[in-house]
Amino acid sequence: MSAGYQTAPRPLPKPGAPPYTDRWSQEALLTPEVIATPRGIAFPDEVPLDRDRWGVLWAGRALKRGQGKPVYGTAHPQRQRSVMRRLRCHVCNGSADRDGRGVLWVVEDRRGDWEDWPEGLATVHPPLCPRCVPRAVGECHHLARTPWVALRARSPQIVGVHGTVYRLTRGELIPVGEETVRYDDLPALRWVLASQAVAALHDCTLLDPAELTDPTRKG
Repeated sequence: MSAGYQTAPRPLPKPGAPPYTDRWSQEALLTPEVIATPRGIAFPDEVPLDRDRWGVLWAGRALKRGQGKPVYGTAHPQRQRSVMRRLRCHVCNGSADRDGRGVLWVVEDRRGDWEDWPEGLATVHPPLCPRCVPRAVGECHHLARTPWVALRARSPQIVGVHGTVYRLTRGELIPVGEETVRYDDLPALRWVLASQAVAALHDCTLLDPAELTDPTRKG
């Protein structure tokens, strides 16, 4: 495994066209106010499409990409979920790059978090194609202000959701903050309104920066 590559934090440049997963100002929130039920939160008149295959309730927005003004750094729930599930580039919606070592990801550099980082890393950032890496690291509200690394994950897996967690306190339903909830945490899943899919990255290889400009070079 190589040392990976990273950039120093720097001011955000003026962004260009918004990434595919960013939402637009005309994409209004369509989610009704949630209510408490014996099985957790619900919509008053929800339909099956309001929940994913694990039974998690999802926030919804209008699908009006390109209408109004882009809201940079704020993911559209349905588009983020779609590209994560299909392993598409979240900037251009083309196929994410893949080779024998796996799918291309760019994430914050947090190698001090645990010994074999990034193995098992959970992220809401979908993968990328090489052409879009410069835009992602230059304009992303997360990556442009922190050191980052590129890696390949041979076995990425959607493991949960990120969203608003609610608590029922003395009969009142209260939002308590944004959290990541894994699909194996069944009690917590009942009380989260999901807005982004979370993938765990396994069988990871950190990359040499030259690989994105010279595909024949392998670390």
